[in-house]
Amino acid sequence: MAGSSRGSTRSRAASKSSTTQNPPIPNPTRKDKTRNTNSLIRVFSVNLKFLLGFAVIAFVIATFSIYQVVNHMEKPQKLRVITPLPAPKLMDLPMFQGEHRESLYWGTYRPQVYFGVRARTPQSLVAGLMWIGVKDGRYFMRHVCQDSDELKQYGWTSHNGRDYGHQVLIEQTMSLTTSFLKSKDRGSGYGGDWAVRIGVQSNESVPDEEMLNTAHLFFYVADEGGKSLSLGSRVFDIHGDSILASGSRTEIGDWQLHLLSEDVSAIHYSGFKTPHIHNLSDLVQADLAVQARKSGHLLLSDSSDDSPNILVFQISARIPFKADIVFLSGTSTRDSRIEERASRLTGTSLTSLLSEKQKEFDNKFKKCFSLSEELGLEPVTVGKAALGNMLGGIGYFFGQSKISLPSTSTLNAGDNYVLYWPAELYTAVPSRPFFPRGFLWDEGFHQLLIWRWDIYISLDIIGHWLDLMNIDGWIPRELILGAEALSKVPEEFVLQHPTNGNPPTLFLALRDLISKLKKEKFAAAEARDISVFLDRAFVRLEAWFKWFNTTQAGKEPGSYYWHGRDAATIRELNPKTLSSGLDDYPRASHPSEDERHVDLRCWMHLAADSMHSIAELLKMDKDIQKEYGLTAKLLSDFELLNQMHLDTKNGAYCDYGNHTEKVQLTWKIVETGSNYPRRELVREVLDKPVLQLVPHHGYVSLFPFILRLIPPGSSILESQLDLISNRSILWTDFGLRSLSKTSSMYMKRNTEHDAPYWRGPIWIPLNYLIVSSLHHYSLEPGPYREKAKTVYNELRSNLIRNIVGNYKRTGYLWEQYDQQKKGKGKGARLFTGWTATVLLIMAEAYHEV
Repeated sequence: MAGSSRGSTRSRAASKSSTTQNPPIPNPTRKDKTRNTNSLIRVFSVNLKFLLGFAVIAFVIATFSIYQVVNHMEKPQKLRVITPLPAPKLMDLPMFQGEHRESLYWGTYRPQVYFGVRARTPQSLVAGLMWIGVKDGRYFMRHVCQDSDELKQYGWTSHNGRDYGHQVLIEQTMSLTTSFLKSKDRGSGYGGDWAVRIGVQSNESVPDEEMLNTAHLFFYVADEGGKSLSLGSRVFDIHGDSILASGSRTEIGDWQLHLLSEDVSAIHYSGFKTPHIHNLSDLVQADLAVQARKSGHLLLSDSSDDSPNILVFQISARIPFKADIVFLSGTSTRDSRIEERASRLTGTSLTSLLSEKQKEFDNKFKKCFSLSEELGLEPVTVGKAALGNMLGGIGYFFGQSKISLPSTSTLNAGDNYVLYWPAELYTAVPSRPFFPRGFLWDEGFHQLLIWRWDIYISLDIIGHWLDLMNIDGWIPRELILGAEALSKVPEEFVLQHPTNGNPPTLFLALRDLISKLKKEKFAAAEARDISVFLDRAFVRLEAWFKWFNTTQAGKEPGSYYWHGRDAATIRELNPKTLSSGLDDYPRASHPSEDERHVDLRCWMHLAADSMHSIAELLKMDKDIQKEYGLTAKLLSDFELLNQMHLDTKNGAYCDYGNHTEKVQLTWKIVETGSNYPRRELVREVLDKPVLQLVPHHGYVSLFPFILRLIPPGSSILESQLDLISNRSILWTDFGLRSLSKTSSMYMKRNTEHDAPYWRGPIWIPLNYLIVSSLHHYSLEPGPYREKAKTVYNELRSNLIRNIVGNYKRTGYLWEQYDQQKKGKGKGARLFTGWTATVLLIMAEAYHEV
C-alpha cells in the first residue's frame, strides 16, 4: 500500500503540472483575505501532521533506547578476552576430517592416570586401570600418576601416537605391563575397536606370601555424559569370553567390553552413578573398605547404583598372569562379526599383532632418527622411551579456562574471573604425574620431536593451540580443561592472565617445517597439506604476532619486556617472570616499563622471520612480505642489539632495567591482621635502583647466540663460546647450568617457600637450543668454527652421557639435572616433555632458524 500511495502522489503532481501553463505573477501589494486564510489552515494542517509524526518517531526512538539500556544491563556485552578470533578454524580443514579424524578417535589420551583410554570428543566414554599395590605390609590403590606412590619405574617404552603402545610399570613387589592396540575391522563402528593386554609378574626376591602373590586389578568403563551402562550377561564366566559391560553411543553405536584370561581366579564388580569421574579412586576404595569390614576381604560388593554410568571390575589372580580386555564398537549391526573381532584381539592373535606393531615402531624409529651405532644400545633404549612417553603422553581435554579479571572490573561482582569459551585441546604434556595438561611454551619443543615422527599429529596439535586464540591474538599460557585436569593444579596457577604472554615457541617448529619445505624434504601430499595449513594459520599467527608486538613492546623501538611481574611484592627476592617461561631467572630488581628483555626480543625476531618466510613461501602480497621482512631486519640489526643489550666487558647479553644488587631476604615480624604476628622472610632493598644492564649471566645471556643473530666472524661469538665453556660460569660435565656461579642470585631462594628453579639447575630444552646453535656455528665458515665444533662435541657428549646414566639408575627422564651433585636428576620425574629433546641431540637433528 505504501508503494501505491507514493505512486498516486507522483501521478497527481504530474497531472497538475501538465494542465497549468505560465501562471500569472501575483501582485505582492494586493491583499487577498481568502487566500491568506486558506494558507494558514494549510500551514496549521501540515504542522500538526509534522508534529504528530515527530512525536511518534521520538516515542519509538525513546522506547528503543530504553530497551537497549535495560537489555544491556540484563545481558552485559561480551568481553573481548573471551571472544574467539573471528577467523576460520584450523581444525575445520579437510585434512583433519574423514579418515584422519577417525584414525585418532580412540587413544591413550588420559596422561594423568597410569593407563587410560578415551575418545577425542567431549563427554566421552572412558576406560582405565587401577590396581592394589603393596608396600611395607600395607595396601595402596594405584590409579592417578603421582610420585607418592613411589613406583620404581613407569612409562611407555614405545608408542606410535596412533594405534599402538607398550608400557612398563614396576611396583615394589610386582611389575605390570600394558600393551594397547587399535583395530579397524569389518563390522566395527566409528573409530574401530581397541584392546589392552595387562601382564603381571612378581619382582625378584619377593617373599612367598599370599598378599604378595595375588594381584587385584580394577578395570573400569565410564560415561562422562552420565549415560547408563549395562552389566554384561557373562560377567562371572571367568573361563571363557566374559562380556563385562555394554552400552550405546551416538558416534559408535552399540558397544561391548570383553575379558579373556585363562589365569583369572575371580571377578567382582561395582556400579556407580556420579558425574565426578575424577574421584573414582575414592569411590572404589570406599566400597572396598565397607566389604573389608564385613568380610575381611578386599573385594568389590557385586552391587550397583541404579542406572550406573561407571562400572568397575575387580580381576583377581595369582601372579604371574595376563588378561586381555577388548572394546568392540558397532556390535548391533547386521555384519558385526563380534566373535571374530574379539578372537582377533585376544590370545595368540593379539600376541602376533602386538609383535608386528613393535617391529613397525622399531623400524620407523631407526628410519626417523638414524642414531649412530657409536652411541651404543643404552641411548637407543632411552631415545625410544623419550619418544614413546612423548607420544603416549598426548592427551585430549575439553572445558573452559578461568581467565583473570582486572581488579577494577565490575562485570561479575564477587568473582575474579570469567570463563573462556568451551574448547577442546589435543596436546602433548610436560609430565604425566606433575603437569598432565597443556603448556604453551613447552609445546613448541614437543613439536620439534613430534613432527619428525608424524607430521599430521604435529599439525593437529598446533592447530588445536592456534584455534584457542581470542580476538586480540592472545592464547592462554596454561590450559586447564575439565575436572581431571583441574584436580592436579594448585589454586594459584588456575587463573590465566590476558596481559601475560609466553614464549612463542610454536614458531620453532613452524620455522623448521618451512625450511624443510623449501628443501623439498616432504612427500608431495605432505608438502601440499603443510602449505594449506600455513595458509589457513597465517591470520592467526599474524594476530598472535601483533598481540606480542603491541602488548609486550618496550619504550625503545625494537625493545620488548615480559609483562606480569609484581612490582609491589614484599616477599620475592627478585619478582618472578612467569610469562617468560624462565620463572625465577633473575631480571631487573624493580619491574618497570623501562625494562628490556633480551630473550623476548630474540623470540620476536624468530616470529617475524617466520612470518616473512611463510608469506614468501605462499607468495602472499608483497606488502605483507615487506612488513615482516623489515621487522625481522630491525630485530636482527646486530649494532642495535649490541647497543641495547651487550655487556661489552664480558661479551654477554643482558636485560636492561631499574636494578640494584643490594636486595636481600630478611626475617621480620609481620602483622597479619590476626592477633598473632608472624615471622616471615621479607624483601629488603638496601640501595636505590638505577637504570642499567642487569649483571646476571646465564641462559638469557645466550639468546642472540641461540637465535643465531651473531655473525660467524664477530669477536662476540668467541666471547659467547668462552661464556659457555667457562667452568666458573656455565659449564659443567653434565650440561650447562642455567645461571652463572658468579651471579649474586646463583642458587638463592626466591621466597621462604620457593627453592631456586632457573638459578643453577641444568635444563635440557635450553641446552638443546644451545647445542643446536653450536652445531650451526661449527659448520659456518669463520675464525671460530673449530672452537664451536670442539665445544659442541663436548657438550653433546656430556648431555647424552648424563641423561642416559640417570635413566639407567632411576628409570626416568627428569625435569632438571643437578649441576652440583654429579648431574643427578631432580624436580619432576617422568618429565618426558621437553627433556625428550635429548633424542634430537642424539640424532643430531637440529631445528633451523
